[in-house]
Amino acid sequence: MSNNSEIFAALRQLERDRGIPVDYMTDRITQALLAAYKKDRAGYTDNVFVELSEDALKMYAQKEVVDEVYVPATEIQIEAARRIDPNVQLGDLVNEEIKTQNFGRIAAQTAKQVIIQGIREAERGMVFDKFSSKEHEILTGTVLRVDPSSGDMTIRIGQGSDRTDAYLGSGEQVKGEHYKEGDLIRVYVVEVRRSTRGPQVIVSRTHPGLVKRLFELNVPEIASGEVEIKSIAREAGSRAKLAVYAADENIDPVGACVGPRGTRVAAVVEELQGEKMDIVVWSEDPAEFVAAALSPADVISVTMVEGEKACRVIVPDDQLSLAIGKEGQNARLAARLTGHKIDIKPESQLEAGN
Repeated sequence: MSNNSEIFAALRQLERDRGIPVDYMTDRITQALLAAYKKDRAGYTDNVFVELSEDALKMYAQKEVVDEVYVPATEIQIEAARRIDPNVQLGDLVNEEIKTQNFGRIAAQTAKQVIIQGIREAERGMVFDKFSSKEHEILTGTVLRVDPSSGDMTIRIGQGSDRTDAYLGSGEQVKGEHYKEGDLIRVYVVEVRRSTRGPQVIVSRTHPGLVKRLFELNVPEIASGEVEIKSIAREAGSRAKLAVYAADENIDPVGACVGPRGTRVAAVVEELQGEKMDIVVWSEDPAEFVAAALSPADVISVTMVEGEKACRVIVPDDQLSLAIGKEGQNARLAARLTGHKIDIKPESQLEAGN
């Protein structure tokens, strides 16, 4: 490390190519040299320090001036100390320069390893920072691997030095969707975790947040905050229900989400490969909200159960199967959307006194 100008030129190139600050790397080099020296020399601890600049690289050991040296790592004989500073007295501290070129092979190897580790940690830290800011966003990636036994996917997201691999578990994939290695796929970033092997990005195709972000991207009124998505219930690949609200009475929240000639909701449905969308108006009145949530079925009445998050719903006889839905899906999604248990009864049963 005698040619400091070359070292700093390399560090500046590293900053340009990978975004790792020069100051960060000079600190890592300093730590590497200290670690190497302490490993190569017994007795040296916190009394060793490094001065690193483009003009010089110097290492010093701070030692106490004594008459007779018992601990060479921390003490210096007064005659030797006065060759450094003619004015020192017994008990003073002086900085004795250490010749770094005298490092052994093990010390040099240690320094190299610490520097390489510093680069890796910096890259991982920057990648983590980049992708943690992408939590709850939609990203496009490339399928790298599909585990033939579990169906879990590894997806490459990002570009260049900012790229990383994301994990899409089989449970976060939509039934009926099939991807192979090399395919492009849009995913929702659920969480970014730190790990010893770099950032771990957990993504999903089934998360309700994917539907929310798609509507935010396609509906300007949602992006601006004029229309708010209050809740989402989703059975990925089949059907989703959204409850939307606009504080301004002049804005139709459902119409805004559907868009002119249905173009906005169609864009979301296309991205989700045909998943059906029910968009209803949210209401702070639980009975009104439940009635809307059971759309497209008509509702005669909703009676809330006092003290419970439950209600009884009466529908026309010819609307019963529509209200319940195929295999109970419509009622199930409505219950999840509203947070209420829903008991649906036909009108004829009410008239019969049941």
